[in-house]
Amino acid sequence: MEAMLLLQNKCHFSTSTRLGQRMKLNYSPRVQAVLARPVHDISTTRADRAADFCHNDNWFHRIAINHLSQKVQATMGLRNSKSGYESLVEAARMAWRNYSPIQQPELVSTALGKAFPKPILSMIRTLLPHSKFAREFFAAFTTVFFAWLVGPCEVRESTINDKKERNVVHIKKCRFLEESNCVGMCVNLCKMSSQRFIKESLGMPVNMVPNFEDMSCEMIFGQHPPTAAHDPALKQPCYNLCTSYSLRLSRAISFYYLYDN
Repeated sequence: MEAMLLLQNKCHFSTSTRLGQRMKLNYSPRVQAVLARPVHDISTTRADRAADFCHNDNWFHRIAINHLSQKVQATMGLRNSKSGYESLVEAARMAWRNYSPIQQPELVSTALGKAFPKPILSMIRTLLPHSKFAREFFAAFTTVFFAWLVGPCEVRESTINDKKERNVVHIKKCRFLEESNCVGMCVNLCKMSSQRFIKESLGMPVNMVPNFEDMSCEMIFGQHPPTAAHDPALKQPCYNLCTSYSLRLSRAISFYYLYDN
């Protein structure tokens, strides 16, 4: 796989939507980007993977799914007529097709900021500074209240400073990756944006480690993500049955960035 590491000092850009709206994305961090062109696609089909999980959404799950989907659509200025989780995935596909890979994580992070009230996020950040208790709390909270988004999950142990703690969320089979069937959407619209949003809004570093073979994933609270040049997820080719046509274009190249803290 060919890879090139780019380093930029500043990045200022804005995104125009089809409805004439403009989302201003102004920031001045150092940016790292990895350009990687897949040499071989992952040879896999649904039949080759574990049996699909059955997602029985209750009324709370349906409200949460619709709320997040509407926020993503509103941030883009684009709408779709689908409902339920299908609407959320379609909104993600629209973001994937209409925005550059650099803009996609910023767009989703902005949508997440609109979906969750800032006063509540600020209160949580104040009451739960970075600590063992906070790491374990966020892990437990995620498994209880966000299974509708990522699928069935459980808390697992890891070692931090030679001590065991239950700060890892193991997602048995990611619902978003299963429905989108696209590695690029997983990395740009979930992994990168979630890592950034959680760090900026809650002050908690988190490293999301997807397994593209069985579609599982681990969220490790308290662990900083690796640099772009050393993150295996950023070098992963997509599935043969990827439904996002962008990856099938001869010029398709995946861009990823991390911010220096």
